[in-house]
Amino acid sequence: MKNLTNKKVIITSGGTLEKWDRVRGHTNLSKGAMGCYLAEAALKHGAEVIYLHGYFAKLPENKELMRTIMFEGIEDLGDKVQSLVQSEKIDYVIMAAAGSDWVIDKVYDQSGNLMEEKGKMPSDEPPIIHFKKAPKILGQIKAWAPETTLIGFKLEATDDVEFLIDRAKLRMESSNATYMVANSSNSLYGSEEPHFIVAATGEVERIEGKERTAEKLFEILANEQ
Repeated sequence: MKNLTNKKVIITSGGTLEKWDRVRGHTNLSKGAMGCYLAEAALKHGAEVIYLHGYFAKLPENKELMRTIMFEGIEDLGDKVQSLVQSEKIDYVIMAAAGSDWVIDKVYDQSGNLMEEKGKMPSDEPPIIHFKKAPKILGQIKAWAPETTLIGFKLEATDDVEFLIDRAKLRMESSNATYMVANSSNSLYGSEEPHFIVAATGEVERIEGKERTAEKLFEILANEQ
């Protein structure tokens, strides 16, 4: 099974944490289950695994056999991925992390005064928070590392499979990814929801459950060697 011996893979996992101050912030429901399955599947195929995980994400069972690196917000995740792919030969980047769509821009008090204190926001009245669009890391990776094989994930709050796959294809084209794994938001609440591996060549394969999806993805990558 060790078809990926001497191959190096980055797997990002879990949700980003966008801090409002030193004690508060927003995140999402991703806990890194898919990332764990991907990391274990990569190990089984002999790959060297670099596991980038969110603050609250699960760690793989065999984490001691991997290089684990924690990230906080989406910008921190992007910086870490860029540094790795530009300083090492990375064969595969699998972006399974659920990145935030919004990051903090400015915070004001109820009187409209800009709050620049970096410690803890006052708790006696709610702040007014202005957000800005988060950077799209997936679309930058091939510019950082043109030779790496990029695999992305596309989650949509829909049960319409055709719509889901169309959205995955659009994301794959815009990011120059080789594969995109599409799944509905129902997968945040269970491990047996169907996932769809969409290839740049047009093939779409339906797989039941997160663990089997991870295994199938690495079977596909190994068979390409």
